[in-house]
Amino acid sequence: MSARSKAGHSGGQAASVGGDSGPEGTAGAAAIQGFEQAVTDTEAAKNWQPVSDRKIRIGIAGYGVCGFGAAFHFQDHPNVIVAAVADLNPDKCAELAKLCRCETTYSTCEELIGDDSLEAIFVATDAPSHGRLAIAALKAGKHVASAVPAVFGSLEEADALFAAVKTTGRKYMMFETSYFHDDLYCMREMYKSGTLGKIVYAEGEYWHYFGTPLAAHKSWRTGLPPQWYPTHSNAYYVGVTGGSFTEVSCMGMTSPVEHLKPENNQFGNPFGTEIALFRTSEGGMARMAVSWDTPGVGGERGRIRTEKGTFYGEFQSGQKDQVPSASSRPPLPPGVDAGGHGGSHGYLMSEFVESILQDRKPLIDVVQALTMTVSGIVAHESALKDGELMKIPQYAL
Repeated sequence: MSARSKAGHSGGQAASVGGDSGPEGTAGAAAIQGFEQAVTDTEAAKNWQPVSDRKIRIGIAGYGVCGFGAAFHFQDHPNVIVAAVADLNPDKCAELAKLCRCETTYSTCEELIGDDSLEAIFVATDAPSHGRLAIAALKAGKHVASAVPAVFGSLEEADALFAAVKTTGRKYMMFETSYFHDDLYCMREMYKSGTLGKIVYAEGEYWHYFGTPLAAHKSWRTGLPPQWYPTHSNAYYVGVTGGSFTEVSCMGMTSPVEHLKPENNQFGNPFGTEIALFRTSEGGMARMAVSWDTPGVGGERGRIRTEKGTFYGEFQSGQKDQVPSASSRPPLPPGVDAGGHGGSHGYLMSEFVESILQDRKPLIDVVQALTMTVSGIVAHESALKDGELMKIPQYAL
């Protein structure tokens, strides 16, 4: 196929920055938190077994300053053809196409979604565009994978995304990286086996210091309410149990960082740190923290206390004969790197691809995606009301 670039104007646009921050594929950029590359288990890859010989034609929307569109290694999966890519910036679009070994490019995401030859779309644009573009792709008959969060600060858009998945029957998966951290993966496997019992208390933290503004499409990252970007932390309950948060009280603290102050951000957001206390669907509690203005140790981490023991780095039950060995993540296809964010990128991509090939629900479906995202939106509303206890919408298919 000869290279082709479509020009057009259809209202919305593909963003020129990916759904998270990091420089993978960007020459000369310093490493940004989360994109440090994990070691890929190439020996385990020898045991990988394909579930199908079919190839899926996928389009990727968004590359930008962080190289996010190429960071999940769709281009390296043996069951995938990256058939088209899009980015507002022509140079970035060309770079994304080169990395994905793809000849077809579009200048907007809407045009990419309109390509009838594509079976699935990966939305790797700016966070404010995730929900709108995912809904458009679903309605166009595409399966959709999206960077986090599922929607951006809007309960109405959350309901619209849920309705689009239900009415179209297409698969939707949010690429929450914490789900394939070694510790959370082990927690989930142990919970499913009954080793943990109910979760009495969970903690999750996402500390990402922004001492200076981070480049982003239309400055969407500068001063955004911390709990509008809650999934990295909220995964340390939802990603373990598949349960939900039913109500929340959240406290916020004003930021000493100049560009994060309310008069200097487009959201009028006064908080640089927000700490939410949730009631869980099991009847337990979860404390979930998101912060942009606390220097020091950063990252995504969590811990749980259960009826049968505590998991913080490893499981401890108090009885040696009850301590299980750590679960190992499944093998990746040969040539697919584990990638950044705790070595989660390749696993998330492979899970989405296999959910399509096997015609099954993806691990992080629309219910879990909205459970993690919407709880943060309500938490921010609680913080604006000085910690008022608020009910959280529930989703179920």
